Amino acid sequence: MHQPRTFLDNFFLVIKGLCMGAANKVPGVSGGIVAFVGGFYEEFIYSLQKINSKAFKLLFNGRFKSFYQYTNGQFLLLLIFGMLVSYFSISRVLDYFLAQKELYVWAAFFGMILGSIYYIAKDFHHWNKRTVLTGVIGLIIGISISFLNPATENNNLIFIFFCGIISVSGMTLPGLSGSFILILLGNYVLLLVDSVNALYDTLSEVFVGDFSFVNNANRMETLKILAVFTLGSATGLVTFSHLLSYVLKHFKEITTAAILGFITGSLGVVWPWKRTIYKADELGNVLLDSNGDKIVLNYQRYFPDFNSLETWWAILFVVLGILILLVLDWYGKNRNERKQVRTAG
Repeated sequence: MHQPRTFLDNFFLVIKGLCMGAANKVPGVSGGIVAFVGGFYEEFIYSLQKINSKAFKLLFNGRFKSFYQYTNGQFLLLLIFGMLVSYFSISRVLDYFLAQKELYVWAAFFGMILGSIYYIAKDFHHWNKRTVLTGVIGLIIGISISFLNPATENNNLIFIFFCGIISVSGMTLPGLSGSFILILLGNYVLLLVDSVNALYDTLSEVFVGDFSFVNNANRMETLKILAVFTLGSATGLVTFSHLLSYVLKHFKEITTAAILGFITGSLGVVWPWKRTIYKADELGNVLLDSNGDKIVLNYQRYFPDFNSLETWWAILFVVLGILILLVLDWYGKNRNERKQVRTAG
């Protein structure tokens, strides 16, 4: 049984869902980091693991209360609610600031990841030959991903299903951004822009009783792609959760070392000082997605100019990002102390 949460605990769980949703939206940032430093990563993974054959048996037999308790339903619902609210609120605000003040947004996330490295490393006292080697391997993989060149768009349904499996990695694996991986796979625009827009347009039309979209071949093809992508995402979420649950139980120290190395390697992806390279046609004209936004191809990194005031503002946002993690650390310690007091009482 999970310990009962106070109203404040539930409120902060929704806030953490908001943060996870916002982080997952940004290519290069992993929502899994939020779960890890927020102190609920293991509970998140173990709760997802409970979505199994036993859970479906309880559901189909009408034992809804047992299903809710078995899957840690309150925890998952509050977290997912926060993510959904984030998608329609905070992530929209984030889109605006990425367009207007991109450097400062990247700087804040860079600071948060620096803070998360400190957060994980300060309580990890199990360095030995195996954990050091695992950490170095995680670091190399993280850095390598940062500098890979993107593939071209591919709408093959088997590949789309694979993209769905990979895309949820940002939720389950701290340091691995599902959005950035989709950019590398060449399908970020197809799956997170065009498909989402097609779904939104379809739902809007259905709401007013317009079903003409069924005669639109392009729309139906895009919806089919979205359905396969969603199926792949669900498969990946459940599969990854079972795999991670196993390794966390049996190889916790090695897993933590790998995650620490991986997060450190991911700093290359969120390095604030970079120029965005947009996709262009043979004539050099920048291509736009279905939202009318420029299609991101990759990033060109450079060292900051310390004679620029903008650079020092960015550094201030790096510090702000670190402070956000320190506040989460402070809240986590206070919550654990409150639990101990309640248990002792």
